[in-house]
Amino acid sequence: MPEEALIVVDMQRDFMPGGALPVPEGDRIIPIVNECVRKFRERRALIVATRDWHPENHISFKERGGPWPRHCVQNTPGAEFVVELPPDAVIISKAADPDKEAYSGFEGTNLAEILKEKGVKRVYVCGVATEYCVRATALDAVKYGFETYLLKDAIKGINPEDEKKTLEELQRAGVKLVECSSV
Repeated sequence: MPEEALIVVDMQRDFMPGGALPVPEGDRIIPIVNECVRKFRERRALIVATRDWHPENHISFKERGGPWPRHCVQNTPGAEFVVELPPDAVIISKAADPDKEAYSGFEGTNLAEILKEKGVKRVYVCGVATEYCVRATALDAVKYGFETYLLKDAIKGINPEDEKKTLEELQRAGVKLVECSSV
């Protein structure tokens, strides 16, 4: 059984340049995330990919009073993954309830149970956006008792200053910063 898992957070078309809610230069980490997936697969780690999976009338959308434009609507091109995932990757769909927002891959999902059932002790987190879903997923991983690492060469934030503050917050919470190339 794998003792480690790679959690790829929200590497979806709508979060890339040209998408509905782009992370600036988010596409630059695609090759690095793909390399992380290959590396962790060779180590027989569990590969998990989270995704926003919104219904058309999601509460986070501006037309319902939320802060965001429509993005990652279920079964649309914007919700598609932009990285290479193995066929046995565990796909975690979050924020699928029209009336509930979720930033963390653990929120409103069975991710913690899946990881514990598989014997996972360590998680490595990568993806977008550092200040939002990556942050929330890493903090929840710590909360659920997993030894948590952030692959800092395989994340991308929206604002460099906010991203820096987020990395400091994550470290204070017990998240260790490493690079995919060094694990």
